[in-house]
Amino acid sequence: MMRLSPRPWVPSMPHAACDVVPALSRYMYSDEIDLEADTVLATLYAAKKYIVPALAKACVNFLETSLEAKNACVLLSQSRLFEEPELTQRCWEVIDAQAEMALRSEGFCEIDWQTLEIIVTREALNTKEAVVFEAVLNWAEAECKRQGLPVTPRNKRHVLGPALYLVRIPTMTLEEFANGAAQSDILTLEETHNIFLWYTAANKPLLDFPLTKRKGLAPQRCHRFQSSAYRSNQWRYRGRCDSIQFAVDRRVFIAGLGLYGSSSGKAEYSVKIELKRLGVVLAQNLTKFVSDGSSNTFSVWFEHPVQVEQDTFYTASAVLDGSELSYFGQEGMTEVQCGKVTFQFQCSSDSTNGTGVQGGQIPELIFYA
Repeated sequence: MMRLSPRPWVPSMPHAACDVVPALSRYMYSDEIDLEADTVLATLYAAKKYIVPALAKACVNFLETSLEAKNACVLLSQSRLFEEPELTQRCWEVIDAQAEMALRSEGFCEIDWQTLEIIVTREALNTKEAVVFEAVLNWAEAECKRQGLPVTPRNKRHVLGPALYLVRIPTMTLEEFANGAAQSDILTLEETHNIFLWYTAANKPLLDFPLTKRKGLAPQRCHRFQSSAYRSNQWRYRGRCDSIQFAVDRRVFIAGLGLYGSSSGKAEYSVKIELKRLGVVLAQNLTKFVSDGSSNTFSVWFEHPVQVEQDTFYTASAVLDGSELSYFGQEGMTEVQCGKVTFQFQCSSDSTNGTGVQGGQIPELIFYA
């Protein structure tokens, strides 16, 4: 029998070993697993030390269930310590897809230097390099405080060591560099001067920083219609809500929606997209896009990718204002296989413009997995 604590948390190792004795003893004598957020890491340590694999597995499952951007970096550090490769992989999935949120979390500043190094080296981080640089400075400030050092540029360079030279500063835009890293005081005058020359001069100086932009993640698209049309039964946008419900069979990160545009030539739309779970808004964005009159879909993005858990229905919605006549999807599918992810669709009661499983709008979900 297992009882789990559902509250949100960022894990921390308790200071006293006695905190985990009740959980370990309870399992040893009754097979009952009682895990709490504050002690699960220490319980995992004890389960590993005393070779209790079932309890260790329950701890890892608890951590995977609780995984999100704000604790992913800390859990990555712990998963490496405990040699749990599956948990490590789950952590990377979150960090890669939600890199900006993960790097700006308080948990990022708590990681050890080796974990900092492997994160900053990571090719798949899906964020701007200016965000990576800012996160590295935040970590250095926290590390100075941990070591009892004054928070000075010199000491921040000292605690970072070679990790500073893993930040791909030359891949920032000139504006990002000038407004950020160049004014941070952590670079030497010579480094700042040479980087400015690298941006602007024909004869570029040699730099100690990587020059190649990170690859990031390639977004995947789940297309739920087998065809599109516009001539018969013209579809109209009238500022009403098009909505569809979906569920997945593994954790993914919804980055945006692919939408149809005008069927009568080039047109600009104002659009509000939204993602909800059980009536609670998880993300929304109000923006504009221009369609070219073709039946292609046009991408509209959320500010940050949204973590979507398996076997739970979410609602994707779009409200468009602009040219009324548009393309629309036909021959909709209730189930779509996209690589390793299976999407299921069902109609939404929020839809007031006719969109459903069989036809209508919101032809694509854009995601990372």
